Amino acid sequence: MDLLDIAKRNTKKNAPIYIKLLSLFSVVRGYNIALIVIAQYLASIFIFSPEKTLKHVLLDVDLYFIVLSTICVIASGYIINNFYDFEADKINRPVKAAIDSIVAQKTKLQIYFLLNFLGFIFALLVSWRAALFFSVYIFLIWFYSHKLKKYPLAGFFSAAILAILPFFAVFVYYKNFSEIIFTHAAFLLFILLIRQLIKDLEGIKGDFIHNYQTIAVKYGEYFTKILITILVLLTLNPIYFLLKYPEIGGMRYYFYISVVVLFLFVLFLWFSKSKNNYTLLHFVIKLLLFTGVFSLALIDYSVIINKILLK
Repeated sequence: MDLLDIAKRNTKKNAPIYIKLLSLFSVVRGYNIALIVIAQYLASIFIFSPEKTLKHVLLDVDLYFIVLSTICVIASGYIINNFYDFEADKINRPVKAAIDSIVAQKTKLQIYFLLNFLGFIFALLVSWRAALFFSVYIFLIWFYSHKLKKYPLAGFFSAAILAILPFFAVFVYYKNFSEIIFTHAAFLLFILLIRQLIKDLEGIKGDFIHNYQTIAVKYGEYFTKILITILVLLTLNPIYFLLKYPEIGGMRYYFYISVVVLFLFVLFLWFSKSKNNYTLLHFVIKLLLFTGVFSLALIDYSVIINKILLK
C-alpha cells in the first residue's frame, strides 16, 4: 500500500491521531524547519559566540525562545501557504496533497493563528525587537501567500527572501554583524532563487491550470532556464569573496564542491524536459542547501575542538 492509498483510507473524520500528526508534519514541512533551527544554532555556536562553551550556548534561554518563535512562525507560514496552494498541489503533488488533506482546512487555520500567537509571545519574552521582527515576518508571509505570489517577479524574489529571513533572527538577538554569515547568506539566497525557479518548472502544469502567474508559466521554460543559468553564475561572487577569508576553514571545500555540482546542474538543466528531470534537479538543490547549512560547523576546526573540550 503506497502513501496515496493510506491517505485515501484515512479521511479527516476517521484518521487516527498519529496519522493526523504526520499529515500536519507534512503541511508544515518539519524537515525544512529543522534545517533552519540547526542553522541558527550552528551560527550561534561557531560565529556569534565562538568564545562561549557549547553548554553555555545550548542552555541560553533567550536563544531557546528565539528558536521556538522561529519554529512557530515558519510552521504557520507553511500552513497558510498550503491553504492557498491546496488546489494546485492536487495536480502538482497529488500524494502530498492527499496526505495534507487529512487535516481539515478549518483546523489548519486554527493552528495557523495559534502558532502566530505563540511565536509572538516567545519573541516578546526575549525583547521588543525580536517581537517586532517576527511580527513583520508573520505579516510578510501572509502578504506573500495572499497577494505577492500571484505576480511572477514579486512572488519569485519574495519567496526566496522569506525562506532565508528567519536565519537572520540570530542577528537581532546577538545585535552583531558577521561578514562571513552575511556573504554565506547571499550565496544561500541565490541557491533559494534557483530552487524557486526549479519548483516553478516542476509544477508548471498545475500552476498553468490554476492561472498562477509564475515565471515559468508567464515567460516559458526556455527563459526560466536562462534565468537559472544567470543565477548559477551569480553564486560565484559570494563564493569568491568567502574563499578570501582564512576564517572559513574547512568550509572552503564545500564551496569547491558546490562549483562542480552547480556546473553539472546547469548542464543537466538544459537537457531536462520532463517533471521527473526537474524533480531530480530540485533534490540536488535541496541537498546543496542542506550541506550548506552544516558547512557552518567547518568554519574553524579549533573552535570545534574548544567547544568539545571546554566545560
